[in-house]
Amino acid sequence: MRMRSFPFISSMPLGMALLLLAGCKSTKSGGLAPTSPEPTTVAPSATSPWQRARVGDAVTYTFSAQQGATPGGTARSLRGLVTLEVVAVQQPWVWVNVAFTDEAGKPLAPVGLALPQLLPVRSDVTRPIEVPPLGEPTAERPTVAGRAWDAQRFEKDSRPVDGPLVTRVYATEPGPLYLTRGLLSARTESAGFHVPGGSELTLRDFREGSSTASPAAPALERPLAGTYYDRRLEQGPTPTLTRVCFGAERGFLLRTEAPLDTQAAPCTNFAEAEPEPLEEVLTGLVWEAVAVQWPPATAAAGTRGTFEAEGHAVPALTAQRTENDGSTQRVVSETYAADPWSPTLAGLAREARFQPLAESTERVEKGGKRELEGGSRLVRWGSWWDGAR
Repeated sequence: MRMRSFPFISSMPLGMALLLLAGCKSTKSGGLAPTSPEPTTVAPSATSPWQRARVGDAVTYTFSAQQGATPGGTARSLRGLVTLEVVAVQQPWVWVNVAFTDEAGKPLAPVGLALPQLLPVRSDVTRPIEVPPLGEPTAERPTVAGRAWDAQRFEKDSRPVDGPLVTRVYATEPGPLYLTRGLLSARTESAGFHVPGGSELTLRDFREGSSTASPAAPALERPLAGTYYDRRLEQGPTPTLTRVCFGAERGFLLRTEAPLDTQAAPCTNFAEAEPEPLEEVLTGLVWEAVAVQWPPATAAAGTRGTFEAEGHAVPALTAQRTENDGSTQRVVSETYAADPWSPTLAGLAREARFQPLAESTERVEKGGKRELEGGSRLVRWGSWWDGAR
């Protein structure tokens, strides 16, 4: 199957994938960046701050993102607020609502940030979590959100290889900022192709909850974790099924992707998951809002119809285009959700909402006959969290 542009994006942590978009095309011979240092390990501790979570715990960050004009395009920018708030606690589960708004508290225009999203986070320790460091920390004492903090600054400069300059400042003791591991500020400056751009988050305020009572666990309508989806891959003589699972533990989003085991309960093992700090998920979503067009240009003029997947009928847009490399003509078809937040997609992971629901590439033979070269299709989704309680 011929790969789509940036095929690696859907299979790596969101924050890292979006940071690479600006520079990846110019690194085919030289690589993306110097070899990363050995990962550090977040070891199990007797007590996690997540185990002391209370309804009402919250942090709010101001954010901004901008991307310079590309050839034939225009510059884009965005400003607003992002708030993470604990809305329910039933240990070992903590439900965190993630909401992006403008500075007046109203919904944002970019579709990807227009509605709140929810993730159930496991508060206890199921395994150590390894995270790659940005470099050696330097101590500082900034005043942020009206308070002086003992903090550490981390920085990684990949601009010599068309990568980003990444700076993060964390409180030495996260305290009330445990939702984002103590993040005080995050700044990313992109470099690739000499197109300026970047994003920034800065802590605006925080509050500690006071409620000892917890409401019932909210429904996972727009989940960032606690969910899975299955795709059928048409490549080679035998189709295969792949399951993608999303979980969260102690401030990290976890993602696994593996061949579907029809005899096993969904998503019971995150031992090999790709961990991504929640604050990096936020910076990735902010950057995506200005760097990635939605709907894709090819889908905007597509034909309206209905996409069906195991009991779901989803309003969709299907677009076709012809590609010709001089010797072979191909027809590429892509189907996207007309509204990625449609109620017909309730429970579907965010990642799958903004990918093609179905895609295929067909080779045009002599006489006009089409021969399938490859494709993929969303076949089902659901919540694994209910079975884990």
